[in-house]
Amino acid sequence: MKQLLFLFSVFYISFFSFEGTAQVRFDTKLSKNRLGLNERLRVSFEMNQNGDNFTPPNFDGFSVIGGPNQSVSNSWRNGVRSFSKTYTYFLTPNRKGKLTIGQASIVIEGEIYKTSPKEVEVTEAVNNPNSPQSRATAIADENLHLVAEISKSNPYLNEAVTVIYKLYFSSEISVSNVNEVEMPKYSDFWSHLIPIPKLEIKRGEFKGEVYNYVTWRKAVLYPQKAGKLILEPLTLNVSVDVPSNRRDFFGNRVYQKTPKVITAGRRSINVRPLPEEGKPANFEGAVGTFDLNVKFNKTALKSSESFQATVKVAGRGNLALFSLPTISAPSSLEVYEPEHKENIKTNLLGMQGSIEDTYTIVPQYQGNYPIPPISFSYFDPVKEVYVSLNSKEALIDVYEGPMAASTSPQGKQTKQVPLVNENYFDFIKLETALIPFEKEIFYRSTSFWALLFTPYFAYLLISFLKRRNDNKVINPVTARQKHANRLAKKYLSSAKKTLGEKEHFYDALERALHNYLKAKLSIETAEFSKERIVGLLKEKNSQSTSISAFVSILEKCEAARYAPSSNVSMQEDFDLAVQTIAALDREI
Repeated sequence: MKQLLFLFSVFYISFFSFEGTAQVRFDTKLSKNRLGLNERLRVSFEMNQNGDNFTPPNFDGFSVIGGPNQSVSNSWRNGVRSFSKTYTYFLTPNRKGKLTIGQASIVIEGEIYKTSPKEVEVTEAVNNPNSPQSRATAIADENLHLVAEISKSNPYLNEAVTVIYKLYFSSEISVSNVNEVEMPKYSDFWSHLIPIPKLEIKRGEFKGEVYNYVTWRKAVLYPQKAGKLILEPLTLNVSVDVPSNRRDFFGNRVYQKTPKVITAGRRSINVRPLPEEGKPANFEGAVGTFDLNVKFNKTALKSSESFQATVKVAGRGNLALFSLPTISAPSSLEVYEPEHKENIKTNLLGMQGSIEDTYTIVPQYQGNYPIPPISFSYFDPVKEVYVSLNSKEALIDVYEGPMAASTSPQGKQTKQVPLVNENYFDFIKLETALIPFEKEIFYRSTSFWALLFTPYFAYLLISFLKRRNDNKVINPVTARQKHANRLAKKYLSSAKKTLGEKEHFYDALERALHNYLKAKLSIETAEFSKERIVGLLKEKNSQSTSISAFVSILEKCEAARYAPSSNVSMQEDFDLAVQTIAALDREI
């Protein structure tokens, strides 16, 4: 009896000592390492010994749709105890990419144990998610659909394509808390989203059955290359209220809320290239239906005046994706950079409106100058033909101003032949009168002594002037200001003489500003534009206030020709121009 008790005690102590020294395991197990954006992930945290104070990770990049579910397994087999405790979560990813399941922690017998991080790769939404589905999920799948409706599956290059995303749901379920998980980027397309101010539930038909639907997104696309282009899917995260088999106290059916990630799937568009046959040489990529209008605000003027030429294209098509034709003018007309304006509205039919370029042109000499016709071509995707539009030729009459050497009726300068008579070269002496001279000895001559002592006198004079200048206190800022003011007055002297004569004053002031920029920035007249001037002045480290003031004066000169101005405002503009040029000269 004593021997049996001794053996039992040894066995009991050995067993529990072995159990107490067993190695603790605390691991993270995933249902899959790679899943789609609309699939579910099961994450289990399993331990082989009981513990307390379990702390899960924050699941960054995921949404928790279920859990934690706790399960405990405790069994004996062949005298060996097996223990397992598991915390389980069900997650849905919120974005694509490589996501990490962080560390979970638990306290076992006073010690803190942590799991190792696990990495999960999330791809784009799949068409047939293979995650296990509950009854509520199955009902949501049958009664909830996201559809991308495409207006054209085989458009031409740069032809408008409309994509409308509609969320269909049957009357058996209700949806709430809809959020975008993945938004399409429309690669290889020029895209414009049409705002939807308010979501409205409407009745429609889907696969032959009546459904409720909500228009979630509208987009207008212009393909930018030919071939097969892929539209990335739109993916939504939706909270769905699904009816259950249970009823409340009053007999009403109880609804169960379940999250659902739904996708419209990938769609492809086959883009046709524009035909090469019949393509005009001046075609710049315009696709649609357009009208061309070229107009001039005046066709008769003085050489000291300017006029505006406007090239305008209006209609429906890819207005923002091509350039307008340029104006060609004779060399005696000084053409400035055009001012570009757009008046475009985009709806489900595409872009419509107008774009225009307004040129400011200044004649230099009097005469008649023709403006050649302007040609514009576009491709009509409905008729599948190229259309060319041409404006009429315009004749500009400059009736007052300096004369060129000779001007033909077509506005071309020709070389003028001078009239020569028989006495024209009488001033040239044809006979030479030679005068003999005696050779002078240079040594000890007046020139010799002058050259000998000139350096000494020059040194003494420079030393005297330097000593006198050193005794003076010179403010370098004041010196630079005086130099800048002198330079400004030099350029603006012609404008000052015409104060009181509005047109002549502002024309002279504008020319003075342009001449100043030519001298300081080394640019030609054809390069003048507000953007070009601002860019060059910024490169010269000019202050923004000085740049704004200079551009403001140029705008005043352009506007003052057509607006009344008093002598007081002219004097103010003149003073402001002097100060601005002086400031720019200091900064440059």
